[in-house]
Amino acid sequence: MVRRRSRMPSEAVVYGSHAVSQFVESSPERVIRLLMTERASSGRLQPLAQRVAAAGIPLAVAPREELEACAGGGVHQGVVAIVHPRPSGDENDLEQLLGSLEESPFLLVLDGIQDPHNLGACLRTADATGVHAVVAPRNRAVGLTPAVRKVATGAAETVPFIQVTNLARTLRFLAVHGIRCIGADGEADASLFDADLSGPLALVMGAEGRGLRRLTREHCDLLVSLPQVGTLKSLNVSVAAGTCLYFALSQRAPYASPRVATPRQVE
Repeated sequence: MVRRRSRMPSEAVVYGSHAVSQFVESSPERVIRLLMTERASSGRLQPLAQRVAAAGIPLAVAPREELEACAGGGVHQGVVAIVHPRPSGDENDLEQLLGSLEESPFLLVLDGIQDPHNLGACLRTADATGVHAVVAPRNRAVGLTPAVRKVATGAAETVPFIQVTNLARTLRFLAVHGIRCIGADGEADASLFDADLSGPLALVMGAEGRGLRRLTREHCDLLVSLPQVGTLKSLNVSVAAGTCLYFALSQRAPYASPRVATPRQVE
């Protein structure tokens, strides 16, 4: 595959109490410094401040206005971390990752999601369901912004995020490697609940509003829709992705075997 290494900043911002706490816990060596408001450092975030001090991470008390500027107006909850970010991967990183797996690949492909909250939620669910990587186009799609990292609550550091130049070409690459690409499409005749989601799999989700692009649909082995019995006819993409990922997880080892509850014996 064509290698195109994206340039990542040497520093990035993580804000919000849960996102910062998770980053400090999982990757303390990549935390450059923390900023806290005086009220937060002596109040509900005092345990975090103590953990940071014990890890030798520089901590400064700063005015709320400085934190707001660092967070770009986001809801920082009194704490901001300046970190060395985990860089996004590229096509070669995806190839190396697939070659290193000792189990069936499980990927989430996002066709141009632009809402950082949706991407953050997708990353969080991807982490929870054991997805090996999230793949997205490099252009016309949101990347790992501070808002994404906040919503992801640490999943941006645990799930490889692969940005590719040409999504259709990447789907062809996955097919060559024996990975079935199953796309979620509201107009599809096949139901998600009838699909075989075991084995090497890439679940492909469309962007907000427009869904899957034509070329993306054409490179999917199967299109499925999510059954809906209510009055609303569409789901938020992160909700749809979560539904698909957990249904796929139910068919994958070690969860594929049916679990039968043992009845209580009546004494």
